[in-house]
Amino acid sequence: MLSIRQSFKTGISFGLTSGIITTLGLMVGLQSGTNSKIVVLGGVLFIAIADAMSDSLGIHISEESKKGFVVKEVWESTIATFITKFITALIFIIPILLFSLGLAVVINVFWGLFLIIVFNFYVAKQDKQSPFGVIFEHLLIAVLVIAVTHYLGSWVSTLK
Repeated sequence: MLSIRQSFKTGISFGLTSGIITTLGLMVGLQSGTNSKIVVLGGVLFIAIADAMSDSLGIHISEESKKGFVVKEVWESTIATFITKFITALIFIIPILLFSLGLAVVINVFWGLFLIIVFNFYVAKQDKQSPFGVIFEHLLIAVLVIAVTHYLGSWVSTLK
């Protein structure tokens, strides 16, 4: 299997997982609440910048709080988190630009869940764990976020 330094693994795994779940939650919630393609598109762009920067700073501070941290590794995790989360969020824009909003959100939900399955399968195999348990746990969390943000968006739409 591919050998990647732990500092990069930290950033990539956090950025990918957070990028998928945060972006899906935002898209589903905004679509349910506004049904506006421009609002959902803007939200994803804002997530790509603001949340990627926020999460990379969070990883940076978290890594610095570890005893005996290495500055170079802290920055590797920080940069890997930002780039991974930024790119992950931006990928979800493609279906929004190409399809109707409803179809784009459905495509993105399936795409995001697929990415979670593939990534968790890889991580579980690398850690010599059963992929089923790891995948199930993380898919359950992602589906809960999607469901909660959908219903929250629907509720918010009634406040108009």
